[in-house]
Amino acid sequence: MKESANFSSMEKYTVAGFFSGVGGIELGFQQTNKFKIVYANEFDKNAQITYVKNHSKEELDKRDIHEINICEVPETDAIVGGFPCQAFSIAGYRKGFEDERGDLFFELLRFIKANKPKTILIENVKNMVTHDHGNTFKIIREALTMNGYYIKWKVLNSKNFGNVPQNRERIYIVGFRSENAFNHFQFPAPVKLTRSLTDVIDFESKFDDTFYYMKGKQPFYDQIEESVTDQNTIYQWRRRYVRGNKTGVVPTLTANMGTGGHNVPIIKTKNGIRKLTPRETFNVQGFPKDFQLPKIANSQLYKQAGNSVVVPVIKRIAENIATALKHSTKTKEKFNGEKNNIYIMFTKMDGRFSGESSLVKVVNNIEGLENFAREKGIVYMSDKDYLKNVQKNKTLAFYSYSNN
Repeated sequence: MKESANFSSMEKYTVAGFFSGVGGIELGFQQTNKFKIVYANEFDKNAQITYVKNHSKEELDKRDIHEINICEVPETDAIVGGFPCQAFSIAGYRKGFEDERGDLFFELLRFIKANKPKTILIENVKNMVTHDHGNTFKIIREALTMNGYYIKWKVLNSKNFGNVPQNRERIYIVGFRSENAFNHFQFPAPVKLTRSLTDVIDFESKFDDTFYYMKGKQPFYDQIEESVTDQNTIYQWRRRYVRGNKTGVVPTLTANMGTGGHNVPIIKTKNGIRKLTPRETFNVQGFPKDFQLPKIANSQLYKQAGNSVVVPVIKRIAENIATALKHSTKTKEKFNGEKNNIYIMFTKMDGRFSGESSLVKVVNNIEGLENFAREKGIVYMSDKDYLKNVQKNKTLAFYSYSNN
């Protein structure tokens, strides 16, 4: 990436990325020309190939995150990552922290706690908010807040916030150590969707036969032929039937598309009925045309696209983060890391999919907790009431507390 004359690499905010995949989050931050990636971690061998083809190989750490020592990761202005979402998605049966992948959040937290970056960005599936009746997200929210971050979160759909014709809802959690920077951060406003299916999908060209559905090739071809009739509709093979999506956008891409699983995006073209090509799936995620795809199995490229992020949404969030960081001021640490502390937090929620949370005070005994409640004239919200209100999708503003 070329350096700007007005914002040299020395002045850019530094970024460490985790669970980097093909580097979609990193790319979104780089595109602002205000951030420089100095470290990235990705364990999947095929994703590593794609990452290195588009980013510096020197910045990529290929080890399992569990094997990385804190001292081996440089201190940076930002830590970003979208830890594997399968543990919280419908496709992953919503096991959350019971799934072995659920501990990956705590691995990410390990580096956040140690390096104390000025800002953090975490991306995940929308279902993380509602998993286990809201308890999973409560744990994540409290862990970040208790470690000194003022956080805001919001579920954004790429078709509304990235000008990308895909129906993809993801939760974005942004945190700052500076309360002033936090106060200056806002999530991007919605934008009009001007890009159409023809901007990301080539309906005219002839591709390799491997992408086409043909009589005698697939046992379910007759169902495909009967159902896939409209070039303006994206269809999906749902294991036993075809479902049409007539919204004019691509339904949410998944990691198992193109591997014989369900949710394979299917289109009708002048040359026949086919699935999207790997390049088209990357287009649907908002990757630029010059993003290079390596010569590896198509199934791996589909998986990488489905696991990735919508780059224009990341870029818009990163631009707002950079603006907020200009207002960073040194904040007196409320968190001191001592055990047996009680952390008092204030949270505002506009329904379950948007909100903010901050650490208000740290006390070391029940008496301090009760004194604070008397001073403020408040009643702490219990975990039971919180979870009940989250399920009802209520607008909330409340104090709560948690032990470390």
